[in-house]
Amino acid sequence: MRVLVTGTAGFIGFHVAKRLIADGHEVVGVDGMTTYYDVKLKQARHAVLKRHNGFSEHILMLEDMPALARLAEERAPEVIIHLAAQAGVRYSLENPRAYVESNLTGTFNVMEAARMLAVKHLLVASTSSVYGANEIMPFVETERADHPLTLYAATKKATEQMTHSYSHLWGIPTTVFRFFSVYGPWGRPDMALFKFVQGMLNDAPIDVYNNGVMERDFTYVDDLVEGVTRLVNVVPEQGKPVKRDDSLSPVAPWRVVNIGRGEPINLMDFIAEIEKSLGRKARFNFMPMQPGDVSRTFADATLLEALTGYRPSTPVTTGVGAFCDWYKAYHGVV
Repeated sequence: MRVLVTGTAGFIGFHVAKRLIADGHEVVGVDGMTTYYDVKLKQARHAVLKRHNGFSEHILMLEDMPALARLAEERAPEVIIHLAAQAGVRYSLENPRAYVESNLTGTFNVMEAARMLAVKHLLVASTSSVYGANEIMPFVETERADHPLTLYAATKKATEQMTHSYSHLWGIPTTVFRFFSVYGPWGRPDMALFKFVQGMLNDAPIDVYNNGVMERDFTYVDDLVEGVTRLVNVVPEQGKPVKRDDSLSPVAPWRVVNIGRGEPINLMDFIAEIEKSLGRKARFNFMPMQPGDVSRTFADATLLEALTGYRPSTPVTTGVGAFCDWYKAYHGVV
């Protein structure tokens, strides 16, 4: 199967593309190589993918509709997995325009490509941040998510609604997945785990927000990839829910699915696992809660399990250890 994957030089896109190639699929990889963080890390990810015949690299911005349309017409993918986005909750406070241009305009262009090609399945990444001010946990897909706390979350909720409209109007089978605190090897430098490991190896204090009183539903990247790749073959069909509280739209072949482990971990316990893995003690710079942040995330993963027979289960001990091993190897730390 030929799959167009956006954001293949990014953390999650890289892992999804690598898995699809390993499974025998052809991946048409698209990335804009933006400078939000070190482009060398993005290039290193693509270098790994380019070792395989099943991968082709295409450097372009999704905001460039003519370039994206030409590529889509030339390669004619059967499935599109849209993972590219301007990521980062905190950066949305500094550069909000980047989120509008990338997450809204870029996603609209991907939707147009999916419409032109009449793809078998469009899969689109969202985020647990869309739950915003919701307090009832675990977060369930059928709950309203109308109070985003950052522009990043707002743009992601907007893309969910945009894809629903196109699914209804053009009959495009669409699955949106909400990621929960994904971590693992090849992670982004702006992510907490990367910063913690970097700081601890350099004997520098690490910034810990809300004085460490936080819980996250940390989800290991391989678990997320397993969920995404299984969902590729679970094509939504209007009027055919799989369970009573399925998020399947009543008017479109469209569904939203949480991908999370369903077991919140205290942030200080997470840091303790890093200490064990590195054999070093952290030095803390405790700080107040940042604007737009939340103290807890918690996924209900029962719909994912009903659809795919799979539920993320990698313990943080395993996942943190894998990241620390990768970080030291990538940076040449003895």
